[in-house]
Amino acid sequence: MIKLRSMRFSRSSSKLGNGHKATPPIEKDCRSIGEIQWELRPGGMLVQKRKSNQSAGEGMITIIVSTMSQSQEISIEATSTFGELKMILSLVTSFEPREQRLLFKGKERDDDEYLHMVGVREKDKVLLLEDPAIKEKKLLGLRDQPINNPSRAISV
Repeated sequence: MIKLRSMRFSRSSSKLGNGHKATPPIEKDCRSIGEIQWELRPGGMLVQKRKSNQSAGEGMITIIVSTMSQSQEISIEATSTFGELKMILSLVTSFEPREQRLLFKGKERDDDEYLHMVGVREKDKVLLLEDPAIKEKKLLGLRDQPINNPSRAISV
């Protein structure tokens, strides 16, 4: 088996034809900068990790969730999904996650979409609505249940 090496990557300073010596890498600067840290984004892209001024609450954002009658401030990690936000909102509101519809920038968002990928930032507003299909099923379900009214009871 023959191993071939590219001359492009194996040149030394003595093989440069123009008489100039190659500048050696400055290792002192590399050490002072530190080691580069990498992170894997939810989309699968490998990127250089950003440095943050916050140390304790890194990645936490506060968003304003509005319903028709009220609004609440929720603190959540920026890398969370809308499904995770629905789980938190189910603890705060009376709606279960399957009964919720979350709208951001005029579009309904799926449960598997990430907040930071869609563009949710600090103090952004998210609109919470009750799913009309679930609301209608609740109303129909209540209508079909028997009423405990003695005057309407049928005797046999």
